[in-house]
Amino acid sequence: MDQDTGSKISGSKITGSKVTEEETCLCPDVKESLVGAEGAIHLVPMNHVGGYDVRPGFYDIYGATAIPGGVNFTIHSHAATGVELLLFRRTEDEPYAVLPFPEHYRIGNVYSMIVFKLDIGEFEYAYRVAGPWEPEKGLIFDPSKYLLDPYAKAVTGQSLWGQPSTLGQRYKARVVKDDFDWGDNPQPLIPMQDLIIYELHVRGYTKHGSSGVRFPGTFEGLKEKIPYLVELGVNAVELMPIFEFDEMLDYREINGEKLYNYWGYNTVSFFSPNTSYTASKEYNREGNELKRLIHLLNTHGIEVYLDVVFNHTAEGNENGPYFSFKGFDNNIYYMLTPEGFYYNFSGCGNTLNCNHPIVQQLIVSCLRYWVTAYRVDGFRFDLASILGRNEDGSPMDKPPLLQQLAFDPILGNVKLIAEAWDAGGLYQVGNFPSWNRWAEWNGRYRDDMRRYLKGDEGMAQAAALRIAGSGDIYEPSVRENASVNFITCHDGFTLYDLYSYNEKHNESNGWDNTDGSNDNHSWNCGTEGETKNEAVNALRRRMIRNACAVLMCSRGIPMFLAGDEFGNTQFGNNNPYCHDDEVSWLDWSLLDKNWDIFRFFQFMIHFRKEHPVLRSNISDGFGGLPDISFHGTSPWIKEFSSYDRYIGVMMAGQIEGKAPEAVYIASNAYWEQLDVVLPELPESMAWSLEVSTWENDSREGKPVESSFVIPPRTVMVFCGKI
Repeated sequence: MDQDTGSKISGSKITGSKVTEEETCLCPDVKESLVGAEGAIHLVPMNHVGGYDVRPGFYDIYGATAIPGGVNFTIHSHAATGVELLLFRRTEDEPYAVLPFPEHYRIGNVYSMIVFKLDIGEFEYAYRVAGPWEPEKGLIFDPSKYLLDPYAKAVTGQSLWGQPSTLGQRYKARVVKDDFDWGDNPQPLIPMQDLIIYELHVRGYTKHGSSGVRFPGTFEGLKEKIPYLVELGVNAVELMPIFEFDEMLDYREINGEKLYNYWGYNTVSFFSPNTSYTASKEYNREGNELKRLIHLLNTHGIEVYLDVVFNHTAEGNENGPYFSFKGFDNNIYYMLTPEGFYYNFSGCGNTLNCNHPIVQQLIVSCLRYWVTAYRVDGFRFDLASILGRNEDGSPMDKPPLLQQLAFDPILGNVKLIAEAWDAGGLYQVGNFPSWNRWAEWNGRYRDDMRRYLKGDEGMAQAAALRIAGSGDIYEPSVRENASVNFITCHDGFTLYDLYSYNEKHNESNGWDNTDGSNDNHSWNCGTEGETKNEAVNALRRRMIRNACAVLMCSRGIPMFLAGDEFGNTQFGNNNPYCHDDEVSWLDWSLLDKNWDIFRFFQFMIHFRKEHPVLRSNISDGFGGLPDISFHGTSPWIKEFSSYDRYIGVMMAGQIEGKAPEAVYIASNAYWEQLDVVLPELPESMAWSLEVSTWENDSREGKPVESSFVIPPRTVMVFCGKI
């Protein structure tokens, strides 16, 4: 029973003495007893490998899992001819033990082994995998490489931000003890139409010295800002990537400035939280700080969504790092050309082969893990159109991965939000395979509203449709809550910069200002960049208020970028993916300087919550008023002309048992004031002006007769009340 195989990887196969003990598979009831119940069945070793007692493990539990008396290690590879488990002491770079998986510990393509008497607090692990080297077939096994477990729950050596690893991209994993107590606090389960999403970067949100938190740039620092989020009124935060990534990948120094993989869109490990976002060391309890953050946000009625990147990995193309998927099954995990090269629909070097059954299983398991272990409320999928491509890169009508996510029971209450395009030109806004479960970032809302608000000709009709819920894109009877409306996000200008710069200013990125979009639909209001001109600054503030007012009064789900509510700037940089500095960090001193902007955002968020008719079709109108109607300077028009820059959108409805309401959004993108006639309301109702973006408008909250004057470049919102 303690025979040592003494085997090792040699070339492309495992060699060593044969194990003769009879194999005993572990049936499901044994596994259930072992993992959870009292009186658990005691598992005994069957072999001795690499100095440790071992036995076959649980073949359907991927990754490394602590069990009573040992650790279960399970991985799979379709084309491997041999696998070694490497054990490391903490902080050491060379393994202290090498345990080859005996051949009869393999079932199908799965290798599983329980290693007894391992202290999870004292070791880290990786794999070496042997197999054929046939690059033209996409097979590039290299038994000299350390490989990170694709199902690793924690990655070592990443906890100190900006510190290069002595191992380069030779990542190691740790076993995580999941002992966080969630109590009986339920998740918010906010209806889609009631969401107000706030996109933020965990490090950038509190890293600036003005943030006033004790633990800047961390999950703990974000937790300290929860009272602020509650005061602002948002009810969902969308966290830019928090899966483990290596900020030192593609590290550069340009003119003495350090540039990093700051945003985090190059994933190293899908199941692991980014340990450099923790304020304290969490050895073997990685994720507890993030769990506390999510738990507290949920307690305050705020849902948590993760920005997930399943379209590519940090391994890049043929010249990129080799640390995980390439070494397990390169031709399964990645889309490859017939010659064995990487398709690049992501724009980042490689493309995950998402609809291969193995990769589909990985992605579904990953999302289930984040929902069950971290209680995540939703996901935003980066370049989600890639998730609908076939193995040859062609778009699929009914992608199995997207369908599985739409109907998966564990994900049944989870919000699924797609960035419905990719870098390969597949643009699916309005046509993303949804099964009435997927919402989408509405890129047409962003582009049309930007163009309209700055006064471009011919945009009135499109803008009115966007405010009304983009019914021309999303069939209301099928996809009423599919549109995530936004004017700004992490990609592109902040809202302040949108009205301060005509051109991008990305010189500090190190690419001679060639990176980032040139199609920004921005307007500097007369002066490029910062100015002391009071008239220009006043106009910019009004344009910010206009964008906020229109966004919060549009049908669909509003989302805005953190810092927009107090005029945060990136100094004209519309692609600060590499900046871990003041370009990307929120400057909280601007909250005092621009308190009026914050108060306006806060008011508009509250206004949206108070008026259900803005959020969804609550009825078919009332008193002869339709649910949605369009108006020019005179009431009741069907279409706007290419010369129109004024639009009126009225929404009317009634919740059962409550008084009917009508809301009229008046938007003047023209540079002169206009005389406007309001549509007539049913008897006993009258209009009152509730919102005006014009400076110090004394008419707010007062009754209005049938006509009014709207100042230039101003948004007004009227309510019809009994």
